[in-house]
Amino acid sequence: MNVFIADQIPQEALEILKKNALTFEMYQGEKLIDKKTLIEKVADVEYLITPLSTQVDKEVIDAAPKLKLIANFGAGTNNIDTEYAAQKKIPVTNTPYVSAISTAEVTISLILALMHRVVEGDALMRTEGFNGWAPLFFLGHQLLNKTVGIIGLGQIGQEVAKRLRAFDMEILYTQRHQAPSELEEKLNVKYVSKDELLKRSDVVTLHIPATKETTHYLGEREFKLMKDSAILVNAARGQVIDEQLLPEMLESKEIAGVALDVYEKEPFVSDELKKLSNVILTPHVGNATVEARDDMAQIVAENVSAMAAGQSAKYIVNSIDV
Repeated sequence: MNVFIADQIPQEALEILKKNALTFEMYQGEKLIDKKTLIEKVADVEYLITPLSTQVDKEVIDAAPKLKLIANFGAGTNNIDTEYAAQKKIPVTNTPYVSAISTAEVTISLILALMHRVVEGDALMRTEGFNGWAPLFFLGHQLLNKTVGIIGLGQIGQEVAKRLRAFDMEILYTQRHQAPSELEEKLNVKYVSKDELLKRSDVVTLHIPATKETTHYLGEREFKLMKDSAILVNAARGQVIDEQLLPEMLESKEIAGVALDVYEKEPFVSDELKKLSNVILTPHVGNATVEARDDMAQIVAENVSAMAAGQSAKYIVNSIDV
């Protein structure tokens, strides 16, 4: 066996591996693979394809003395000890770009669902129902003339901005460095400081990676800067929000609503968040579309095949000279 695949992935990847005469085993468990099993399975393999939900730490890497590549099925790589892999001369690759549109579409859907109270309405109709249309019943808010703040104008943030232009919103963004003026003009976005964005935005949406610097990027100070009518959407990484503060911030009306597709201690979600009607919770489905996952599968399989053929893989994230 050349390749171990730590979760079930689209058939397209398997066909590519077969075409390139690579033997593989794909984990078939219903739950995520446990660490003990992963360590056992990588003992003799040269290539590991792993989902971003599986931790590949120093212990796992040391258990795989023949390992030549870790191909992560996901854009993020915070599940992998990339620095240690680099020390062991093992390149780590990811699957960037191809999930940007799907994640942007999910972000837009969460914004609309919060503003128009779609999930609340669905829950109402499945339980007590309603008495009929009334002028002041179940009011939400339209997006027209509202201000949205995009935190992180990378590939996903840009796709979100493109789509929000159709709603005639003012679009602010913040990140470490201002984007080129050509991109700002194309997207009709304005660069502001983090604090200004939080103070002015009716909608705040996060599109930054999970790093040491971005851990709890939004905490109590930031929540209190936001409008009490503002909503917050996180389809990035759970660690960028101090999640345990959210119930208090929502109940005290520091912010009006939250939609989460990712979680700080994923897959755990607190009971306090589950109880709140102004919270939408989805199971990390940002890029869960047939199209995006097929594209991701193609990337990981082609990277493994390239390495096996003595060629360089694409999208190496840990600066390994191969």
